[in-house]
Amino acid sequence: MTNQPSFKDALVFTGGGTGGHYFPAVALAEGARKRWPEQLIAFVGASRGIEAQRLPESGWPYLLLDVEGFLGRSPAAVLRSLWKLWQARRTLLALWGTDRPRAVVATGGYGSGPAVLAAKALGIPYFLHESNAEPGRLVQRMARHARRVWCGMASVKARLPGSDCLVVGTPVRATFLRACTSVESLVPPYRLLVLGGSGGARVLNEAVMKAAPMLLERFPDWELLHQTGARDYQDLEHRKRHARHRIAAFLEDVQRELETSSLVISRSGASTCAELKACGRPALLVPMPKSAGDHQTKNALAMVAEGRAIHLAQTETLSVTLGEAAAQLMNDAAARARFPPAVRNRAVDLCLEDLERRLH
Repeated sequence: MTNQPSFKDALVFTGGGTGGHYFPAVALAEGARKRWPEQLIAFVGASRGIEAQRLPESGWPYLLLDVEGFLGRSPAAVLRSLWKLWQARRTLLALWGTDRPRAVVATGGYGSGPAVLAAKALGIPYFLHESNAEPGRLVQRMARHARRVWCGMASVKARLPGSDCLVVGTPVRATFLRACTSVESLVPPYRLLVLGGSGGARVLNEAVMKAAPMLLERFPDWELLHQTGARDYQDLEHRKRHARHRIAAFLEDVQRELETSSLVISRSGASTCAELKACGRPALLVPMPKSAGDHQTKNALAMVAEGRAIHLAQTETLSVTLGEAAAQLMNDAAARARFPPAVRNRAVDLCLEDLERRLH
């Protein structure tokens, strides 16, 4: 699948599979287009990742390749994934052997594997961005040969010995770069925002469905906006729920929804954590237990250390603990206001300034 990509002298952005990898790549591409209007930009991703849904409507030139993830799969499935990775790499080697990109910028995820491997084989400069507290397998394997590894968190540097690292934070989309309304200035009806994830988060969604009726009955000056993810939406939209409990498969303008919310419940992907910091919103974070290297727990604990979130483990009683923690903050505006304010996110500028220096 393609939107007529041309790779000669292009900046190639790649990152996908999930929104946590795709949206930072988009943020960097948006920044590059603004900084260098004449620079050709193209995307490479996976035909089954979130980028396959978003790129066709984005206007960016793109190439989607048939690759799959490795995590938690059977030996036979891993072998199939390796074969597809090798085939996708070979496709890019053929394309880039004649139409050589200027550089490749990868933000992780299985969708970025072929582009990084092809860039290394051809001697094309490549840059990696690792958003999470625990680096992914691709970054671990390819970091030593990267022109630079940009780190979302300082703790990543110790996990990548021998690599040229620079701590920059996690890129957020342009809409998150303006000043946000403070949480203490919001007035009723207050909003509890649940981010179930672009791909869905079944256990978290189910816990919210159980806790929501009690919370909304107890706090009549609150409403609930619940992003379920596409996979859970069709099931949950037909469930009985409170009149002030609204659900959506995906929230297009998540910056606006965050800014108008007084409390957020979410998984703890690095992009979500960066967006919470950019908006200065208190959060209850429930890490996904099977995330690679348990990086979501490490992300959540980093947010807790900054005083920006409360960490809740995913247990069989999640609906109870989630309801209790949410009720405490919904009942106490002063407690919500004590969470740290928004911080300006400079990750895109820092990455692109560094890229420019290292390509000249």
